[in-house]
Amino acid sequence: MANWRIQNEMAKIKITQVKSGIDRSERQKRTLLALGLRKMHATVEVEPTPQIRGMVEKVHHLVKVEEMAG
Repeated sequence: MANWRIQNEMAKIKITQVKSGIDRSERQKRTLLALGLRKMHATVEVEPTPQIRGMVEKVHHLVKVEEMAG
């Protein structure tokens, strides 16, 4: 899972929700919402701050993360 970590902070990452938040803990549901993911297959582009990376780590089984050329 460590392959998405980025050295260049100016680059962005694309986070796509690939599994449903139904039957997940309330904390995981709120983490998806905080990331801006409200529907299945929704995608957001964000800067990989330490806070964002921590949130992605908590829901890594529900999302797909891609590094974007920046």
